[in-house]
Amino acid sequence: MNFLQQLQTLDPRDPGRWPVAVRAFFVALTFVGCAAVAWYVLVWNEDRPVLQKAEQDEADLRQQFSTKQQRAANLDAYRAQLAEMERSFGAMLRQLPGKTEVPNLLVDISQTGLAAGLQEKLFQPGSEQSKGFYAELPIKIRLVGSYHEFGAFVSGIAALPRIVTLHDIQITPVNDKGGFDNLVMDVTAKTYRYLEDEGGPKAKPGHGAKNTGGAK
Repeated sequence: MNFLQQLQTLDPRDPGRWPVAVRAFFVALTFVGCAAVAWYVLVWNEDRPVLQKAEQDEADLRQQFSTKQQRAANLDAYRAQLAEMERSFGAMLRQLPGKTEVPNLLVDISQTGLAAGLQEKLFQPGSEQSKGFYAELPIKIRLVGSYHEFGAFVSGIAALPRIVTLHDIQITPVNDKGGFDNLVMDVTAKTYRYLEDEGGPKAKPGHGAKNTGGAK
């Protein structure tokens, strides 16, 4: 009689009459079951948070490794992009005059209006304002001339090698019969200066205001 046949003939109400081998098997099975339950309660539940944290750390490290690997693969492209940005930034900085170049730029702006055939009634630089790595210098300008001369002035300003922007443009006729040939333009021109390391306080060019007319 094999072991399975012995199990089929056992009386579950009288385990004392079971064969020794069968009783030993069930005792071992019971021991293994109790040991498994004890291991789950005492070991697995206590170590499970540690295991979960280790798995999460492993996932994070894998993600970091993947990100760094992608960056390393694109390192040459990043370097080329950085070099291009530095060249572009340098080109823009060259369009910002240094401290010693500002007076010449103011002359260029004034001469641009005169070259367009306009009468300059007011040319008044204001106080320089710091904007971080550059300074902004506003200039109040009043010009008299025709509509087409104003267009030539704006085109001349745009053609200057330095950055000059025009703001708050107002064009009005000198009188009711002025038409398009006798107009007044009030405008604020702004130029910008790169702030280099300077030992002393920044100069305020507003003291050199030029007013060629009586307009206020």
